[in-house]
Amino acid sequence: MDSDPPPQQGARQWDTRRVLYAVLGLQLGIAVFLGGRDIWATLPHLSRPSSQPQLTSPIAPGDQTRRYAPRDTPLEQTRPGAPQRPYQSTGDMPSRLEFLRAGDVLRVTGTIEDGDSVRFSKALEAEEGINALRLNSPGGSVRDALDIGRAIRAAELDTVMGAVDVCFSACPYILAGGRERRVHPDAQVGVHQHYFGAKTVLPAFLAVESIQRGQGEVMTFLDDMGVDTLIMQHALSTPPDEIYILLQDELLSYRMATEVME
Repeated sequence: MDSDPPPQQGARQWDTRRVLYAVLGLQLGIAVFLGGRDIWATLPHLSRPSSQPQLTSPIAPGDQTRRYAPRDTPLEQTRPGAPQRPYQSTGDMPSRLEFLRAGDVLRVTGTIEDGDSVRFSKALEAEEGINALRLNSPGGSVRDALDIGRAIRAAELDTVMGAVDVCFSACPYILAGGRERRVHPDAQVGVHQHYFGAKTVLPAFLAVESIQRGQGEVMTFLDDMGVDTLIMQHALSTPPDEIYILLQDELLSYRMATEVME
């Protein structure tokens, strides 16, 4: 027959439980505080995402940040007489990358979705005699954009943008992959903050760690591609619901473009 634990042993077990409960309660309190603080900080952005002008407003030095929602941002020509863009908004673009050959150029159009880097590699393998890729994308998966950029550089291909093309968010990493990077003056290239990995709610310290690791990967990639990593100052200071449009001299000085020409 089992005997009851001595009173001192029972007291010690109870004290241990109380310590464990206190630690768990403290951890829960910290998690609630951090989560509540993050939610409170985002409430103003949920009710009023951005006060910046629409993307259709002309940009000028020092006035280059525009409101941006990847699936419903209106697009118009950037100067009188410029060709009309084939899409009324970024939401009209294909929901994932489409690849269409035109001579020795592979046109890459649409949102960059998870797995598109694999699809791109297969499309590239299926084509012979491709010399350049023409980009028109509102952005998307950073991971896939980095992988596509590396594949482009490994294949020693050029990247180009015509007058009606845009390249926002993660798309500039594909542009950076080109051996030569030719951008039309009426094309638009824009950067901002973005997610790395799954868009899920994480404890604050894990979210910060993930973002820092991702930013480190992006900066390493840009440096490998010969792009000035100082371009990240604009990306890091522009929230995800806005986009910073790079001027022609910035494209050249940061070496995101090797040429800006008609």
